[in-house]
Amino acid sequence: FLHRSPLPKYTGMRASGVQQPALLSRLPPTHLKRCANARPALILPGMNSPEHAMPASDGATRAGYVALVGRPNVGKSTLLNTFLGTKLSIVTPKAQTTWQRVTGISTSEDAQMIFLDTPGLLEAKDLLQRSMLDSAYEALAEADVILLILDATRKFDTEELGRLQEVVAGFTAPLVTAINKVDVSERAAVERLTQWARDSLAGDRYPISALTGDGVEEIRAVLDGLLPPGPFLYPPDDIARDPVRFFVAELVRETVFEKFHQEIPYSVFCRVEEYREAQDPVYIQVNVFVERDSQKRILIGKKGQAIQELGRKAREKIEDFIGQAVYLDLWIKVLPGWRKKQGELRRLGFRVGENREDAF
Repeated sequence: FLHRSPLPKYTGMRASGVQQPALLSRLPPTHLKRCANARPALILPGMNSPEHAMPASDGATRAGYVALVGRPNVGKSTLLNTFLGTKLSIVTPKAQTTWQRVTGISTSEDAQMIFLDTPGLLEAKDLLQRSMLDSAYEALAEADVILLILDATRKFDTEELGRLQEVVAGFTAPLVTAINKVDVSERAAVERLTQWARDSLAGDRYPISALTGDGVEEIRAVLDGLLPPGPFLYPPDDIARDPVRFFVAELVRETVFEKFHQEIPYSVFCRVEEYREAQDPVYIQVNVFVERDSQKRILIGKKGQAIQELGRKAREKIEDFIGQAVYLDLWIKVLPGWRKKQGELRRLGFRVGENREDAF
């Protein structure tokens, strides 16, 4: 059901088998063309994949995991992207955008930091949020260094801050605190939060702006100095360990967060079902799962207009990310109550464990 057009290619989008047309345009190649396959890690073209042997360490290198933790919407994902110098984690103004841990790798001549961007510490209300919280706790347990991020624009809440203090106190890794968003905060708010951190938390604290980059290099140097000695854990040119399919699905989900409101973004999960990198354009089929038929109708929109716009925007992001033209095929599927069903969550790739006593 694709109509003809002077442009050479199309993006197909379907909802229960009804294909809606939308044009595919080629974007200019990006300055950094990333590999577009499903290797265990995202790497630059021509570089080794993680299964290649690491060079032996002469004792002069350091490597370790740095967990980025904090409440939702404090800027963890933005800070990860700033550390890496490229967009890896999706970012939106809405809270709780990060649902699964994202691993980013930053390597210098003598140090390799493996950043763990985690879901925000929150009061879990369903199994999905429980899985998100478990993911954050697992990152804390694995970390060689913990970077706690506080939002200086957030209302000062001693009870909430006290819970954060209890969480990080339960882990033995060195703690560094970043007071974020100082570029848009009142000076008094920054000073009050800094004083609380000085009185209540171990380790040093630093004012930063993850968005502008102010203070980021200074805190990177501090984290670098806290890494344990040892060989690099990944090839020096790797920037992520997750497959490209994961990031493609995340870019579609980010677009849902940007285009839709209320409960829709929090009821949608995206998964890549097919990725044909040998084709030109690259063919990608993404299943977009919702919980109810009413949500499906909203995503499709009147005469398919909403899903066409969703597909167009998501495709542009994916093309920029992989540096190739893309044929994006979206399927909207109803998976009733998936956020509250253990079996469905596991099928979608979430780890669902037992209820923990140390929940935030």
